[in-house]
Amino acid sequence: MKTLEPTIVWNYFYEITQIPRPSKKEDKVRAYLEDFGKKNNLPTVTDKAGNVLITKPATPDYEDGKTVILQAHMDMVCEKNSDVEHDFETDPIQIIEDNGWIKAKGTTLGADNGIGMAYMLAVLASDNLPHPALECLFTTDEETGLTGAFALDDNMLKGDVLINLDSEDDGEIFVGCAGGIDTTATLKYKIKDTPRHFFAFSVTIKGLLGGHSGDDIDKRRANANKLLNRILWNMHKEMDLHLVKIDGGNLRNAIPREASAVACVPYADKEKVRVIFNQVAAELEDENFAVETSMRIELHSEELPARTMTRRSTARILNAIYACPHGIKRMSADMPGLVETSTNLASVKMQEDKKLLITTSQRSSVESAKYDIAHQVESVLTLAGCEVTHGDGYPGWKPNLESQILKVAEKSYNKLFDVQPKVKAIHAGLECGLFLKKYPHLDMISIGPTMRGVHSPDERLEIGTVARVWSWLTDILAAK
Repeated sequence: MKTLEPTIVWNYFYEITQIPRPSKKEDKVRAYLEDFGKKNNLPTVTDKAGNVLITKPATPDYEDGKTVILQAHMDMVCEKNSDVEHDFETDPIQIIEDNGWIKAKGTTLGADNGIGMAYMLAVLASDNLPHPALECLFTTDEETGLTGAFALDDNMLKGDVLINLDSEDDGEIFVGCAGGIDTTATLKYKIKDTPRHFFAFSVTIKGLLGGHSGDDIDKRRANANKLLNRILWNMHKEMDLHLVKIDGGNLRNAIPREASAVACVPYADKEKVRVIFNQVAAELEDENFAVETSMRIELHSEELPARTMTRRSTARILNAIYACPHGIKRMSADMPGLVETSTNLASVKMQEDKKLLITTSQRSSVESAKYDIAHQVESVLTLAGCEVTHGDGYPGWKPNLESQILKVAEKSYNKLFDVQPKVKAIHAGLECGLFLKKYPHLDMISIGPTMRGVHSPDERLEIGTVARVWSWLTDILAAK
């Protein structure tokens, strides 16, 4: 990488890739940053959470400008191909160039967010760049919990403007993200001996696309829990149906792809089960065929179990899942096409002690709306007799299209490359939301070079965009 431009950025990026830095194990890269500060005679502070802040005074004629915070996170996602021997706690990343891209040899590259760190170190080390006073914040453990940003001291930063360097597309400026919170509910159920002359069957939903509950919630992807429950609810309405077990979904931030249940009805209603199944399954296929092309809905006979849930418990569960909202609640009024608020019915799991656990997650770029949708979910599940709890959550970042740093960044990109950058927000989380909660006055944007395959061994960094973003960043800092 010694032949790549800008040399100073690539040199620092290479050094960073040679330092092991898994999430929650950033001691080596933290020591590297602290040593960098000492070598360059720059004030360096490490807080209790392990975040590192390196400051640099303004260059001549920029002393009256607003202090700018540059920010990136230290840790990287550690994934490798099964046939690769690599210890992320001790081994450096092996770098290769591939047709205009930099990537790693069978592992994640760590450009997320190593390249952001490299930009910051290059700015701090340069002696010929005009800029206002700088605060360069390197946060810890972003990838597995945002714990560094959560624990950042309320008095650590003095700046008025923050440029986050954790975005993945050159020519795009991010000005907002969603905050999130989890809502979980526990529903106790009762069981009894299975009545005589009953018939047992299973219903299974398979082959759905699923996806990320933030990025994909607007793509009309079906929720396996909702589809399964709709079939069972319609059967329960027409006959004496008793649940035996039910299971669907896994991760709180994923749209569930699969779900299944076993239930019993009187043997006399066996044919009615098939009729209702065929009717509702046909409706679901008709409603979702344009998106869920691989969806499979199956009905099978099962061995009659010794015990089933009571009819009352069955009704409470099916009504709770049916009523529990899922999907887009509201689109953004500030940014056309952006989901503002949504909720995901993530998983339904049977636990020990005759309890059913329902896990949901809510997102919104408006803090009050995030809690509003969480409280709606809480109310529905409370009415069903559930015990409901909420996680701590993390704040969103509401888009501010009147942002001054946004205007500076737009003007700079257009001047440098004769192209108008795209202004975007995402329905997922960034550290910026946490910074804004602690420092409400901050004017923020997020930018970065083009990356693909992030969080996988296919992670790659487009070489040409690194230089473009460097020119862009330094021009933004030089603006008055």
